Amino acid sequence: MEVSFASRGMQKACSVEKETRKKWGATLARRLQQRLMELKAADTLADISHLPPTRCHELTGNRAGQFSVDLVHPHRLIFMPDYDPVPEMPGGGLDRTKVTKVLVLEVCDPH
Repeated sequence: MEVSFASRGMQKACSVEKETRKKWGATLARRLQQRLMELKAADTLADISHLPPTRCHELTGNRAGQFSVDLVHPHRLIFMPDYDPVPEMPGGGLDRTKVTKVLVLEVCDPH
């Protein structure tokens, strides 16, 4: 998949190893790089496992339309399909098999 970032600051924090370690520490930095590589290696969002350890899942409420993958508890990588409009299945809902571009929004503790 094609991975882009919501801001320059987020791109730098995720792309420059020194910045990643400085912002989140060595353990989370390694896991973040692993998750970003998994996203880039996948053909579509449907290829990212909803089971642990990745646990890719769609969020609800004020984060509807966004997804998260686990990093180091309780932190998660938050992203969304980078489409306008997002690809939908005929019966409604997101068609994960057609999502080939994602926009990384943030790394946070959503609890």
